[in-house]
Amino acid sequence: MPRAPKQTITEVQILEISQGTVEFAIIGTMPLILNRMSEKAKRALLMGSTRKNAAEKAATVKHDPVAEFRASAYTHVGNGQPTRLRFPSPGLKGTIKTAALDIPGATKAEMGRRVWVPGTHVNVWGVPKLFMSVVRSADAARTPDIRTRAIVTDWCAHVKMHFVQPLVTPRMITSLFAAGGLLCGIGDWRQEKGSGSFGQFRLCDAADADFRKIIREGGRAAQDEALKACSPYDAETEELLEFYYAEILRRGREKDKVTIKPSSVGDAPRPSTTKRAVVAAQANKRRRINGTGARA
Repeated sequence: MPRAPKQTITEVQILEISQGTVEFAIIGTMPLILNRMSEKAKRALLMGSTRKNAAEKAATVKHDPVAEFRASAYTHVGNGQPTRLRFPSPGLKGTIKTAALDIPGATKAEMGRRVWVPGTHVNVWGVPKLFMSVVRSADAARTPDIRTRAIVTDWCAHVKMHFVQPLVTPRMITSLFAAGGLLCGIGDWRQEKGSGSFGQFRLCDAADADFRKIIREGGRAAQDEALKACSPYDAETEELLEFYYAEILRRGREKDKVTIKPSSVGDAPRPSTTKRAVVAAQANKRRRINGTGARA
């Protein structure tokens, strides 16, 4: 009679894991471009939109730069936070995942499972300005358009990250996050995309002089004032705004309820060419109404 095979007992060992936490102070080395989807676009996705015919397009203004600027910023509602601006947490986690593609020792999928930023958003300190630039649409013809977004030149943030230990260590997180600030960045036109270099950042100490200055000067009150003032970011933006304000008044489009806000450049308000263009357009309109004709 054959003997029964000897049974062996295999001991199963399960690695005990726990949650670790590490906090960072980051400061931008390149401006941060914010591009939140507007409520108008969300409603069109929810309910659908109808195509405008040529007459309807001619009777309406395509863009409202001031409204688009304010809508592009991720903002807190109410006054319970130290900042008005915020940034989605997954965007910061994404820097870790992207850095894992270029840094040996971890994979993008592994870091996506083992690291996360608590909450939906993190607070961002810094004063936003209105930024207008030419972009290409995603259609086959790559149609050009003018996009208005909020840009923050000097910015910083506190970032808390949770991770699974011992699969991930604080040293790994620190190395990948620092690399992500250089290789990836956050926001629109960021380093990760290849064409732009916006949104880059570096890790710093919470006592860093530049970090403390931005915290002190770029809080909620300063951000609310900047969102109200709509100061242009650069000379090209100012020129586009000058044309826009003058053209709106020339066409007599007050009924379109566009947001008309004369701009100023620099730290202190000053009489700008935008304001002079608006005054000239108003004078020309009065002449046409009175039948005297516009001044050449």
